[in-house]
Amino acid sequence: MSEKLQKVLARAGIGSRREMEAMIEAGRVSVDGKVATLGDRVGPSAAIRIDGHPISAKPADEVICRVLAYHKPEGEMCTRKDPEGRPTVFDRLPRIQDARWVAVGRLDVNTSGLLLFTTDGELANRLMHPRHEVDREYAVRVFGEVDDAMLRRLRTGVQLEDGPAKFDQVVRAGGEGLNHWFNVTLKEGRNREVRRLWETQEVQVSRLIRVRYGDIKLEKSIPRGGWMELPLDKVNYLRALVGLPPESRSKVLVDDQRSQFKVNAQIRRAVRKHRERQHTDNRQAHPERDGSTVAAPGARPVLSRGEPQRGQAARGEPGKGRRADGASGEGRKPARPQPKPRSRAGSSEAPRTPQRRPGGNKRG
Repeated sequence: MSEKLQKVLARAGIGSRREMEAMIEAGRVSVDGKVATLGDRVGPSAAIRIDGHPISAKPADEVICRVLAYHKPEGEMCTRKDPEGRPTVFDRLPRIQDARWVAVGRLDVNTSGLLLFTTDGELANRLMHPRHEVDREYAVRVFGEVDDAMLRRLRTGVQLEDGPAKFDQVVRAGGEGLNHWFNVTLKEGRNREVRRLWETQEVQVSRLIRVRYGDIKLEKSIPRGGWMELPLDKVNYLRALVGLPPESRSKVLVDDQRSQFKVNAQIRRAVRKHRERQHTDNRQAHPERDGSTVAAPGARPVLSRGEPQRGQAARGEPGKGRRADGASGEGRKPARPQPKPRSRAGSSEAPRTPQRRPGGNKRG
């Protein structure tokens, strides 16, 4: 059975279908020694090369559809590589061979919560398409006064720059003062749609967490920066939701304790890596918090808090000065001690200076 060339390459984990189509049009792909063209179909025995390098592509019936539920922290980008070097959602996902993880939709850099990944590009595309109307639920904290008239408008629909939009459900979830929590549900995932809907009512979203995608919930057992691979029944629920045939195999062995132990160890390493990166980023962004300061070339060294100043005694070595560059102050003339002013007990007045008697030092 033959398949479209770009579909085979995408399934092999080389890139998205659109990226593969661009490679084919650029003449970088060959099949059985001939330069491929867009629209070519290949069979299981075809010899495929990209830029002269052979590509290993498994047949469709040998590829297992896998789905991950990832707890995205704030501050991560939904892209494979960020030009500014910021962390991305793909950094801590488990490595796989002959496939690639495809994100089901996106979350803003300041949005956290549930993000699904799958190895099946067709499943990802269908889940993202508006015609399938998959519910997305968010926990939202807004700042400002919210009345019932605002909530009615958000349920009925408001006009955004890219067309009308609305929440299918808006439920109050507590809060105090001007901070209020709501659970909102909608069936599409336009760019910053939840935030823009609230902004039409002149309130600002200060926290946004996706807690559900369809019937797949963000489990409390998944820490921020951690992930969990979905078992076969949940994978087939998502496939049935968008009209795809069920999968018969799974990488998740529920009863295999050794396999589950390895998965938990992977998650712990991923979370630890995320925390270490956050700590490093915070130190680089705020060096004054840990006492480290980067000095400009030629500038005098800056001492950290608690380090002896020039001419002061070094800690544990009374009488020895310490220079700002850390060298010992031995051999230099010590600073002249200043006399302590005498004052009357219990008085805050300056010490009185002795006055001369009339006549100066003349003897009578």
